[in-house]
Amino acid sequence: MKFIDLRSDTVTKPSENMRKAMFEAEVGDDVYKEDPTVNELERFTAELFGKESALFVPSGVMGNQICLNVHTNPSDEVICEKESHIFKYESGSAAALSGIQLQLVQGKNGVFTAEQIEPLIRPESAYYMPRTKVIEVENTHNVAGGTIHPIENIINLRKLADKYSLKMHLDGARIWNAHVETGIPLSEYAKYFDSLSVCLSKGLGAPIGSVILGEKNFIKEAFRVRKGWGGGMRQVGIIAAAGLFAVKNNISRLIEDHQKAKELAEFLAKFDNIEIDLGAVQTNILMFKHKSISTENLLDKLKESGILAGNGGSQNIRFVTHLDVSFEQIREAKLILEKILSEN
Repeated sequence: MKFIDLRSDTVTKPSENMRKAMFEAEVGDDVYKEDPTVNELERFTAELFGKESALFVPSGVMGNQICLNVHTNPSDEVICEKESHIFKYESGSAAALSGIQLQLVQGKNGVFTAEQIEPLIRPESAYYMPRTKVIEVENTHNVAGGTIHPIENIINLRKLADKYSLKMHLDGARIWNAHVETGIPLSEYAKYFDSLSVCLSKGLGAPIGSVILGEKNFIKEAFRVRKGWGGGMRQVGIIAAAGLFAVKNNISRLIEDHQKAKELAEFLAKFDNIEIDLGAVQTNILMFKHKSISTENLLDKLKESGILAGNGGSQNIRFVTHLDVSFEQIREAKLILEKILSEN
């Protein structure tokens, strides 16, 4: 059976043109900063985001955790949303690797406000408390369903950070999706953050890798931490070429993935036995519940019928659209869903 794979946009595979770029990539030793393809990826991405410097890393988790490490010292604290990726899906790395703790705030669809978090900032005089050092934002929000953090709210968070001399970090794994949906330039999002981690291996279709961005001195220290954590890579231009192809060719097409997700969401909303918040379906991720069938049972029924879906937590089914799922497959998925939901 050929599956319609809606588990995640991480399942995308390199296109023929991307593979060709990888095959033809000029390479060198990246630990010596002599890999021209990596250097070009870092230069090009830094320019896109209007940042001084960039660093290629193997994964988004490493990207986020390096940034938090550079911004903090052991026993410091980072404020983040309760369902954020750095809290739920990064294996407790903030504590294990950097000796820091996370202060959680309950957002609405992944969005929290300056008014919510100001009371959580620790007083500088309170030597018996951890020191608040970073406000972390996730855009788009993975668990909330691909929701976009409004730029107006980010600006207010930046003002709060400046008031208390805090750093701002963006988990921008899917910032590309926020950019194409809102039309807000990547550099506009980036200017409010001291550091960013942006992913190449989701909607952009590269097989591996993320890029972290910030000022030159920040990236210089990030380079040192990457080495210490085993992220020093040699002739990695073969992989960086895929990322470079992705950022040059696959950003604008993300709007198609958003159209696919919204088409699926609007279709699901027609069924009385489905709970779905259409307002939360803003990019390429959608969450929904069946009112009587358990998540596990419905996932099995979908798989038996040719659809792979994800467990979104809280009894949610999670669909993520991407470049390897065509509009034709979305129509096919709707036929399968109609059969399953009409019978249950």
